[in-house]
Amino acid sequence: MSKKARSVLAPYVDTLQRRHRRAVAAAIPPASDLLLDTQHLLAGVEGLDAIFEAITLGARRLGFERCAYGLRIKVPFTRPETIIISNYDARWQQRYRDANYLDTDPTVAHGARSGEPIIWSDDVFKHTPQLWSEARDCGLRVGWAQSCFGAKGMVGMLSLVRSHEALSSAEIAQHDPFLRCLANIAHLALSAGFARDHPAWHPKLTAREIEVLQWTADGKNTEDVAQLLHISVNTVKFHIKNVIEKLDVPNKPAAVARATALGFLD
Repeated sequence: MSKKARSVLAPYVDTLQRRHRRAVAAAIPPASDLLLDTQHLLAGVEGLDAIFEAITLGARRLGFERCAYGLRIKVPFTRPETIIISNYDARWQQRYRDANYLDTDPTVAHGARSGEPIIWSDDVFKHTPQLWSEARDCGLRVGWAQSCFGAKGMVGMLSLVRSHEALSSAEIAQHDPFLRCLANIAHLALSAGFARDHPAWHPKLTAREIEVLQWTADGKNTEDVAQLLHISVNTVKFHIKNVIEKLDVPNKPAAVARATALGFLD
């Protein structure tokens, strides 16, 4: 974490730590105030580093040493873009990139199609034994992960990891609602942070441009759209041209496909 993020978070971290000590002394489960504490931290910070540190503190409250958040955008279709922020061992982060494990990681594959949590196990990684062995060698042995599906085609997955003490059924039952809520809080905060750094992910389309695209997606040609919207053919072409530029695509079919993937035509 940067020095700036650490200084901004300092007073909030002190407050959280005091609450944690009081909860332990009173034998109250620390997770009971997790949501309020995490939201309190996030309300006072900006920037990805500070946001991620607030999520990391929540993860520690739930007994996890490390965490990672990955955000996947549905475009480009041939290789959707994924960005990851984590406090994993630097050796593992480098190895994960070098070996292109993102394409074979079974937890990522699960998260891309389901919003249900997944708990790391030998069975989960049975088809990727090398990935599993190397992860454990770097202290990533016990893990829980959940995806959240957001607007504009975004899928974000929070992974919480520790190096020891397997997740018992009792712990899972006790902390399940807090784990799920932390995943949702992380997705809302971090996806917004990533989006601020990548404005191209959120092109601004006007209501009329979306309307033209919707009719185009239904198979209507330029003349049809002009008649349906009671505008000129040149106006329809003008809107299509603007959409192509805003979405950074080469032609009209690609514009319809990308707009659909980004949720504009929902």
